[in-house]
Amino acid sequence: MSKIIILMMDSFGIGGAKDAAAFDDLGANTFLHIAEKYDGLCLPNLEALGLKKAGQLACGAEAPLKAGTALLKLRGGYGCMEEISAGKDTISGHWEMAGVPVRHDFGHFPLEYPSFPADLVARTCNRAGIGGILGNKAASGTVIIQELGEEHIATGKPIFYTSADSNLQIAAHEEKFGLERLYALCEIAFEEVKPYNIGRVIARPFTGERAGEFVRTPNRRDYAVSPFAPTVLDKAKAARLEVVAIGKISDIYAGSGVTKKVKASGLEELWDATLAEIKALEGSGIVFTNFVNFDMDWGHRRDVTGYAEGLMYFDKRLAEIESVLAEDDIVFITADHGCDPTYKGTDHTRECVPVLMFGKKTVEHSLGRRKTYADIAETIAKSFGLEGFGIGEVL
Repeated sequence: MSKIIILMMDSFGIGGAKDAAAFDDLGANTFLHIAEKYDGLCLPNLEALGLKKAGQLACGAEAPLKAGTALLKLRGGYGCMEEISAGKDTISGHWEMAGVPVRHDFGHFPLEYPSFPADLVARTCNRAGIGGILGNKAASGTVIIQELGEEHIATGKPIFYTSADSNLQIAAHEEKFGLERLYALCEIAFEEVKPYNIGRVIARPFTGERAGEFVRTPNRRDYAVSPFAPTVLDKAKAARLEVVAIGKISDIYAGSGVTKKVKASGLEELWDATLAEIKALEGSGIVFTNFVNFDMDWGHRRDVTGYAEGLMYFDKRLAEIESVLAEDDIVFITADHGCDPTYKGTDHTRECVPVLMFGKKTVEHSLGRRKTYADIAETIAKSFGLEGFGIGEVL
C-alpha cells in the first residue's frame, strides 16, 4: 500500500518557458528573481532535493541561495516541466497536472472598466435581490476592499472585480452583508457567467469597520467548472482509493474525484493539515495540498520579502514530512504556474515549474525537462495500476 503526496507551491515558477513571449512574460522567473532580490534566501531542504538544479534545467541560470544544513535526509528526482495548456491560470495548471490539459483557454472579462457586461450584472442583481454593484473592474482583492469597503457597508452593494485569470470575484463584508448571502450570490453569478466560458466565481469575504482596517477572512469559496474529462483524482476515487484535498484543491476540481475535503489556510495550518492527513490515511491514496499563500499573498501583491520568507518557512517544515512517510510513499513538490513578484503588473507569469519527486526508496537523479505537467498524472496512474492518459510520460 502506498500514498502519493502532492505539495503544490501555488505560483512557484522557475522561468524558462519556451512560449513566455506569447504571454508577454519573456524573462519572468519567480524563483531566480526572488533569490536575486532577497539577500540570504536559504532553502537547504529544497536545494538538497534538487531545486537549484531544476531551475538550471529550466532557464540555464543558477539561483543564488545561502548555504544551510538540510534536515530532510531523503533524495530523489528533480526536473522542470513545461505547460501545454492554453492559459496560465490556476485551473489549467492543476487540471493538466491531473491529466487533463486545457487546450482552449477560458473566457476572460476585460481589465478596463466596466469589466462585466451590463446584462450579466442586471440578471445577477435581479436574481439576488440587490440594488447594484461596486467595482466592476480588474483589481487587487486586498486593495479594492480598502477602496470600496466603506461604500459597500453603507450601500449594501457587493464589490465585483476580476483579474487576468478567468474569473469573477465578489467581495462582501462577512458580517454586515452575510457570509451565506455572499455564497448564495456567487452561486447565482456562477450560473450567469456560464455563457462567457468563465472558469471560476470566487467569494471573497472580509471584515473590518473602515478603510485601512479591512481584512479578508479564511472563508473564501471558489465555484469552478468541472474538469471536462476524468482526472487522475477521478480514476483514483473510482478505484476506491482515498483522495484527500487540502486547502482550495477541492474547489479547483469542483469536488470531482475528492473523497475528503480539508479546510485550511495559511502555510502553518496547511502544513499541519498535510502532515496530519498523511498520518491518518490508511491504505493507498492521494493527499493533495495547495499552498495558496505564495500566489495570493505574495505573488500577486509583488511582495518579494513575503514570498522569500514563505519559501523559507515551507523549507523548514519540509523536514517534518520524512517521519510520516511509509516505505513506498512518494512525494511530489511542484507548482501550477509562475507569479514573479519582480515582474510588471500583478498577473501570473508563464514559466516552467519544478518537479521534485522523492520517497524512502528513491535516489538522486535528473528527471530532465518534461514536455507537460501531465507527466505527474501518468506517474500516479502507473503507481496505482490505473489507466493512463496517453498525454505525458511516466517520470
